[in-house]
Formats: sequence, structure tokens, C-alpha cells
Amino acid sequence: MKTIRTFSDYIATVIPGKVRKISVNAGLGCPNRDGTVGSGGCIFCNNDAFCPRYTRGLQGITQQIEEGIRFTANKGRADAFLVYFQSYSNTYGPTGKLVRLYEEALAVPGVAGLVIATRPDCLAPDLLDYFERRFGRLAPAGHPFLLVELGMESTLDRTLEFINRGHDHACSVTAANALSERGIAVGAHLILGLPGESESDWIGHAHRISSMPVTTLKLHQLQVIRGTALERMYAEDPGIVSLPTAEEYAASVRRFVAALRDGIYLDRFVSETPRDMVVAPSWGLKPSEFQKLL
Repeated sequence: MKTIRTFSDYIATVIPGKVRKISVNAGLGCPNRDGTVGSGGCIFCNNDAFCPRYTRGLQGITQQIEEGIRFTANKGRADAFLVYFQSYSNTYGPTGKLVRLYEEALAVPGVAGLVIATRPDCLAPDLLDYFERRFGRLAPAGHPFLLVELGMESTLDRTLEFINRGHDHACSVTAANALSERGIAVGAHLILGLPGESESDWIGHAHRISSMPVTTLKLHQLQVIRGTALERMYAEDPGIVSLPTAEEYAASVRRFVAALRDGIYLDRFVSETPRDMVVAPSWGLKPSEFQKLL
């Protein structure tokens, strides 16, 4: 039986004490929505589904972090905070603007590092150079922590094309290697259950992710979210997606995890989406409840 090592287990190896993650919305947009690489976005995506509600109406990064610290205070004591740039593509934009946002977050007392979620096709060379100097191989001792979380979603090009992702799997491999070579920890994000994929495809994902310099992995079950192209497709043909029960999905995830190489930390297994935004499937389980089931 493989032991599941969690994101908390990983963070304990790099930051001492109790660490809490605070999400922010930098409003940086997406090249798959503004016409740079595509329009309309990925068929499954509605940013409101994963934008923290406490950030809405708050403009500055500092204000969002302070509100997030208050909002999550009921989770108990925290010795340090990680600021999670979560919404949209958080390395998309002029490098000078991005650096100012990151440095603003790092200047908030108690912030020990950043987690930056982005697309693998949004890593400009000068931004990678900044990461290397500030957080990576060329950074001074005692530098802040950085994890860059790459939205790969699938390792199959046919799937990436179908979901209107706007990049192929080779792009994900190139991005992960570029970050790792600079001493930056790499996270990966996959959606299990995308249209046209079987469990054997998921095992293939596990093998391909295992061959990459990935430290953390976040899994989400496919959900049909309101306001997305997938919702319209599902209304026309419900058979376009497979909707396993929570128990069936957990069994598949167990087999997926068994196929992963040792050394990858599992950040998450399911998506936690506001129930009023979910069309299907709706299991009514919190991530912690699903993990007990797993």
C-alpha cells in the first residue's frame, strides 16, 4: 500500500511551523480568452467557481491577504502564510507588473512564500530569470518559497484540443523543465474525467507526470459548471461526460495514485466548488470527507 504524502507534508519540509494558504485574485486574465491563443476559454472553466468570495470587491493584493487572514482565522493558529495567486493565469502580463504584485504579497508581515497558478504557455524568459534570482538557484540564503502550479489538465493532445486548452502536452513538459532547471518547485494540476478519457488514460497521465520534475500534484474530478461551454454541451448530450459516484471516483484515484512515482505530494483530490454553480456531479462531500473515503 502506497503512503499518500500531502501538500502539508511537503510544506513542512520547507517552511517551519503551521502554514496557512491565503488565496488572492490579481485579475490578470487569460490568453485563451482574450484572443492571444484562443477565445472563449477552456470548455470547463468559469473563474467564479474558484475565485474566493472574500476577494470580491477588494482591489489591492495587500487588502486581499489581510482579509483572507481574517476570513480563515477560525482554522486556528498560523505561524506563516503562503499567498496563492489562484484566479486565471498568474504569470500572464508584463513582467514588471507581475513582479510588483508578487513583491507586494511578500511584503505583508507573516508571508513566507507564494504559490502561483498559471498556464504552461505563460512563462516569459525574463520572468523565469526573476524566479531564479528571487526564489531559485541564484537566490540568496533565506529566500522566500515559491511553487509554480501548472494547469496541465490532461497529458493527451487530443483531449487538450477538444477542451480548447490552447497548448499541447509538450508545452507542459517544456514549462516544468524550465522551472525545475532554475530551482523552482513545480506543481501540476490535472482534471480526471475529461470527455473521451477512460481510466486507462488516467493511468497514462500518472506515468507521464511521473517522468516530469513535478513535486506536487492537484487532482480534480470533472464537474459541469454553470456558465461554461461544457454546460451547454452537456445539456445537448448528457452522455458527453462520465459521472461516477464518489465511491467509483475514489477507487479510480487509488489506482491512479498507485501508478505515480514515489516523491510526488498530493495536494488535492477533488474540487470544492460552490454548490449553486455545479450542474453535475454533486456529491455533497468536502475535500476532507472525500479524503477519508479515499
